[in-house]
Amino acid sequence: MPLNRRQLLKIIAAGAASSLLTSPILSQASVRPKIKAIAFDAFPIFDPRPIFGLTKKLFPEQGEVLGKLWFTKIFGYTWLRTSGEQYKNFYAVIDDALLFSAKKLKLDLTSEKHEQLINVWLALKIWPDVKPALQYLKEKNIRLGFLSNMTEEMLRTNAKNSGIEEMFEFYLSTDKAQAFKPDPRAYQLGVDAFGLPKENIAFTAFAGWDASGASWFGYPTIWVNRLNLVEENLGVSPHFTGKGMKNLLKFIERQT
Repeated sequence: MPLNRRQLLKIIAAGAASSLLTSPILSQASVRPKIKAIAFDAFPIFDPRPIFGLTKKLFPEQGEVLGKLWFTKIFGYTWLRTSGEQYKNFYAVIDDALLFSAKKLKLDLTSEKHEQLINVWLALKIWPDVKPALQYLKEKNIRLGFLSNMTEEMLRTNAKNSGIEEMFEFYLSTDKAQAFKPDPRAYQLGVDAFGLPKENIAFTAFAGWDASGASWFGYPTIWVNRLNLVEENLGVSPHFTGKGMKNLLKFIERQT
């Protein structure tokens, strides 16, 4: 019996739907990789605001300007040193950037003030929402580690001071790669340490540029945008953005 036009269209539509359901492209898109580990930048965990507070305390008239210039120069130096293959650890870069900034602003950086400004980086406290979030993630058997420009000593000292040292499996410093983020060699440290595909490791960034770099590398990326900054215009966006750790937990719940 010959098929009429309506019957023929139904058969074609059914066949197309069946082929789509078995298509590797569709099946890959519908199955999200399971998040098994999280690599943290330092500042979603540690609150950097006391650094700025100290610059204002020591230099009431120009402290705010000093803080902004200092941070800008710190990361400018990390990118220049990586680009020029002249690596120097982050603690030393902090010092170099401070000396430059004080000189540029013609500040009287006494040895006492100098020491205070450098040592504050070893006395950072965690944000209030950090410890409960880390405990929740540990209960979910999510592996945790740092992946930071900071030295391992800086990371461990600050973590120990806040009682969270044992919650992290790895303290990955870019010292191991001899290249600062966003160089791919720095992000690769997480893959090598956890022994997992990058798709199974969520990266948690504090800075917009770090979120972009991790996304370029291929990590599922969460931007903990605590300072409510504007997203970088680099042609890539983090997978999830929010102001605190609860947003990270929401993302993880969807992926596990």
